[in-house]
Amino acid sequence: MGRDGRTCRFARIAAGESRDRVAKTDCKSVDEYIATHPEDVQAVLQLVRSTIRKAVPGAEEVISYQIPAYKLHGRPVLYFAGWKQHYSLYPATDHVVEAFEDDLAPYEVNKGTIRFPLSQPVPVKLIEGIAKFRAKEAAERARVTSERARTTAKQATAK
Repeated sequence: MGRDGRTCRFARIAAGESRDRVAKTDCKSVDEYIATHPEDVQAVLQLVRSTIRKAVPGAEEVISYQIPAYKLHGRPVLYFAGWKQHYSLYPATDHVVEAFEDDLAPYEVNKGTIRFPLSQPVPVKLIEGIAKFRAKEAAERARVTSERARTTAKQATAK
């Protein structure tokens, strides 16, 4: 436990930067990651977490890039992170942004990131939809990769 009573080191870069940024953490679980945030933010992050888990029940929950991540077929589906004024979902692929364009209009979306203000209610249905959409993308990628591997193996044995 750290000096501040939290279970893992979670440092924020000095104030004055244009964006809140997270330094490396040594969190080993999503529970530890969420515990590094203030209580009101923890409640929001727990709701985001449960929404993703419900939408993608077969996903493996891990810490990747020092933030919570969900994987299917060994591939990342969705990440989330808590910040000082917002929480984010990643990746906001072009397909995700296009598919949810109207629903995402009130939120800041750029560089593969969707930012949701902590001051607003969690858009559970939108996050659920994005998680399911990303799960379908991951399943399709896994299917295509598997087909390519079979084709390559067939070609190798035919020689």
